[in-house]
Amino acid sequence: MAKKSKGSETAEPTDRQFSTAPDGEKFPLPEAAEYAAELRRLRGLAAKARAEGKEIVVVMGVGFVGAVMAAIVADTVDRKGRPGKLVIGCQRPSTRSYWKIPLLNRGRAPVSAEDPEVDRIIARCVKEKRTLVATYNSDCLELADVVVVDVQCDYTKPELGHMASGEADMAALEATMRTIGEKIPPRCLTLIETTVAPGTTEFVAWPILKKAFAARGIRSAPILAHSFERVMPGRQYVASIRDFWRVCAGCDVKARKRVERFLREVLNTEEFPLTVMDRPIESETTKIVENSYRAAILAFLNEWSLFAERNGVDLCKVIEAIKVRPTHSNIIFPGPGIGGYCLPKDGGLGYWAYRHILGFEDGDSVFRLTPAAIDINDTRGLHVAEMVRDGLRNMGRYIAGADVLLCGASYRQDVGDTRYSGSELVVRKLAEMGAELRVHDPYVEHWYELEDQDEYPAPGHSRKRFFRNQEGFKNLRVGKELKASLKGVEALVLAVPHAQYLALDPDDVVKWAGGPLAVVDCFGILSDATIRRYFELGCEVKALGRGHMKRLKDEVRHGR
Repeated sequence: MAKKSKGSETAEPTDRQFSTAPDGEKFPLPEAAEYAAELRRLRGLAAKARAEGKEIVVVMGVGFVGAVMAAIVADTVDRKGRPGKLVIGCQRPSTRSYWKIPLLNRGRAPVSAEDPEVDRIIARCVKEKRTLVATYNSDCLELADVVVVDVQCDYTKPELGHMASGEADMAALEATMRTIGEKIPPRCLTLIETTVAPGTTEFVAWPILKKAFAARGIRSAPILAHSFERVMPGRQYVASIRDFWRVCAGCDVKARKRVERFLREVLNTEEFPLTVMDRPIESETTKIVENSYRAAILAFLNEWSLFAERNGVDLCKVIEAIKVRPTHSNIIFPGPGIGGYCLPKDGGLGYWAYRHILGFEDGDSVFRLTPAAIDINDTRGLHVAEMVRDGLRNMGRYIAGADVLLCGASYRQDVGDTRYSGSELVVRKLAEMGAELRVHDPYVEHWYELEDQDEYPAPGHSRKRFFRNQEGFKNLRVGKELKASLKGVEALVLAVPHAQYLALDPDDVVKWAGGPLAVVDCFGILSDATIRRYFELGCEVKALGRGHMKRLKDEVRHGR
């Protein structure tokens, strides 16, 4: 970045592009002349590491999974307690994500996490053990013994609530595989950790690598394997990668042996045994089926949620009664929508692969439950907006122009992850209906899906395209002081069961709001006693799946 001289100001070069970190710091993108020096730096580090008996591992993509996976690999030690790997995290130098490289090289995590171990393990490996470095130069692949692929493979849906119209976005993965094939040594193991459409490893990635090897005159087959992650945001972020069950498979016997050995070296497979499948398509399908199963169970409860609302039943109590039975202990109330990166899209990858990779034309007759489940989950939040409207109407007010506070931007409790959050659908629909929105979340600093909706998650892919009246969100900022956020609001949406919201006192809420308001509970947050108190204070209360509201309201109104 250009420096300011004393007594004068020097403008930044207009032809230099920058990548901006979440905290606002700008980093100039590397220029062509810098690549050679960067490769020399990496070759020197690799030579030193090999002299110390270390294996060189390149992690392609240092985002939500790749950054922490890179640190876990870099943190491993051999049987004598000595570091056994030098890890090079590689990220494409785009304006959107290059900032991750300099941050990692400072020992700072490029991902925000509630797990303090994320920051600790990255700082330890970069600053103390010196087993983790980051680069923008993909020529580092020539140094690799193992390459771990953690680039994005998304599923884009052009229509809200119609999964079948979507497409798997394979461009980034295919480009990465071509780059890998052009640069890795023949002996290198390539491990795809990205969740991909079934058949991708064997029928897309492997042919790409084979073609690249042939062009280089390499006769041996590429050593390619697949092992998906099961990472979960929250306070067990690191453990969900390192101390959790893994599934893997190789494209041939050599690949299977290599990936099994590598994973046993870097993960806690003694306590969490490794499952080795016969083919990558089985490993890929495992991830898709387990997430589709979860999505289907949650969507199944949507219809019973509506049943409960209309027939005086409290679904939360029904679920708790069912969970007493051990065989049904994992049943979960669905909330305002199913967020996170996996459940809203993974079933779509299977549906798409069935036709576009595996060549079958009868997908619509085979896949009935999975598309329906994803469509239901994607649109459940729209019903919450209707509840806000109805709650205000019962108080003689209108949704148009009403000040509404949504508590909980993230997709699950006590984390700051907003990806595909059901709350986003709630606020977008409320804005379309004319409401004035505020947002509070103790874990979310920036709601990029709203603040940067023209560019995030990618240009043209924002959910804003499904709604009207969305431009005001560019100025929305997530509140941190709940008392201040509540001042003057007419409706409160409790969208996520963050710990802070579980302990809210109705008297405080009404006092801070300045009078009675409509309260909408999306997640079974309110107890019956709390609901009664809201009614006593003159509020209106609505709740997903909780049809006993009228009974509680009548009891309060009649003094019972």
